[in-house]
Amino acid sequence: MNKLNGYFYANALKASILDNKDSSTIITKPRVRTVFISDIHLGTPGCQAQALLEFLRAYPSEQLYLVGDIIDGWQLRQGWYWPQSHNDVIQKLLRRVRKGCKVVYVPGNHDEFARQFLGHSFGGIEVVEEVIYQTVDGRKFWIIHGDYFDGVVQCAKWLAYVGDNLYELTLKLNRYLNSLRARLGMPYWSLSRYLKHKVKTAVSYVTSFEQAVAMEARHRGLDGVICGHIHHPEIRDINGITYCNDGDWVESLSALVEHFDGRIELVHWPQCQRELENQSSASVEDTLVIPDHTPATAKVKEKDEVLA
Repeated sequence: MNKLNGYFYANALKASILDNKDSSTIITKPRVRTVFISDIHLGTPGCQAQALLEFLRAYPSEQLYLVGDIIDGWQLRQGWYWPQSHNDVIQKLLRRVRKGCKVVYVPGNHDEFARQFLGHSFGGIEVVEEVIYQTVDGRKFWIIHGDYFDGVVQCAKWLAYVGDNLYELTLKLNRYLNSLRARLGMPYWSLSRYLKHKVKTAVSYVTSFEQAVAMEARHRGLDGVICGHIHHPEIRDINGITYCNDGDWVESLSALVEHFDGRIELVHWPQCQRELENQSSASVEDTLVIPDHTPATAKVKEKDEVLA
């Protein structure tokens, strides 16, 4: 882990020195109050870093919460994989801080190495184990990654490592499949997500996880919980507790956002991106003005003929 720690310290230092077009003094007006993202899994081929960068550009915010598994230390221990797009994500997060955005990092099980830095900050990013978040309308949410409610991770970590490697294999197959779909003009589709929805034991696991997390939030006297870990984006009521899972940036490409009226929304980026592009195209078409190249003398003559 020393290599990882040194790497991220160097990035924090670099971001505080370098100045480029994305770190200009022009402050972008926040689109939403807060963004919640998790399970990016930087350091793995399955990470959709470019899509995440596009989302972050489209959703400037006053606050940003990183809800665990931002860096995949499990996979990086097996082999170093770190393309430029993953470095761009780290730089983007650090630039968010420099532009006045509050960034809070709640480590997960894949980036558990960061838990040794609880109470510290890197490049202005606060590292905490958990946090209580209050929305504009006064609701209190418990923000955690969620791995403490995963019996496999807590009681049989070797099995979690095996499952993680099988998951990476599924993602590899998924990349080949989506490469073919892209050539055929078809949208992105997640094989691993499809399989999880079809396997009854996986569905049962997700349900049990959600209920356990919601029950603990109720025990703490809170209104809701915001978590990640299971790569299953969701907002739903569980016995009076608002359960929110921000999904991931490997399969679902999703995030949670709080608007300035306190409303919490689940954003599925591929779909949202298409909607934003359509809105932009419609806006451009509405403002188009077809130039009139008719000579002024001809217009005067036409006007005189009408008056006559």
